[in-house]
Amino acid sequence: MTPQDVEKLFTRHDGSYGFARWGRPIAPVVFGVEDETLRTVKGAFEAVATLVGHQMAETDPELGSNLMMFFFREWDELLAVPDLDRLIPDLSDLVARLQTADATQYRAFRFDDDGAIQAAFVFLRMSADMAKLPAEALALGEAVQTIVTWGPEAFAQSSPLAVVAESGATVLRPEIAAVIAAAYDRMMPAAAADASHALRLFARLRLE
Repeated sequence: MTPQDVEKLFTRHDGSYGFARWGRPIAPVVFGVEDETLRTVKGAFEAVATLVGHQMAETDPELGSNLMMFFFREWDELLAVPDLDRLIPDLSDLVARLQTADATQYRAFRFDDDGAIQAAFVFLRMSADMAKLPAEALALGEAVQTIVTWGPEAFAQSSPLAVVAESGATVLRPEIAAVIAAAYDRMMPAAAADASHALRLFARLRLE
């Protein structure tokens, strides 16, 4: 990895740089799955949190749950979720756009006064192709993409995950794991809008 590679991971469509990590313990809740899948999803988030030395929690003192994940078949099902329009502004317009784009996933974040992630909302439409993915891979992928605010092109060309040939297990790519771990270094800021942040991340990568 080069400093430019790291910078691209957090570059937005307009060319600006934007990074944020969680500023509080993550307290997830999952809707629309069976208990077995629920354990898989929470286990994936716990694994990624452990990797970076971040905490998980049963509840958030301010919000109750600060990470909400929704699994469903069709986007318009979201319109029937009580009070969701209070959490997601212009929900009906968003649903219409996602339906038009035939999207399978969407993530929204809230930030605190310091710019750190305060809450996240993850929406997964289980299309036929999505339903074929192993639950472990799907859960780990979402945990990775929610642990920091990646740029829109971060994983457009390649997944943050890899499959171990010998065992068939799905794992986090080492270079992505290194970037996440560096992002949660205690000396690093919780949020950054200057590309010099990428240089500081690069200097902390452990790729051995």
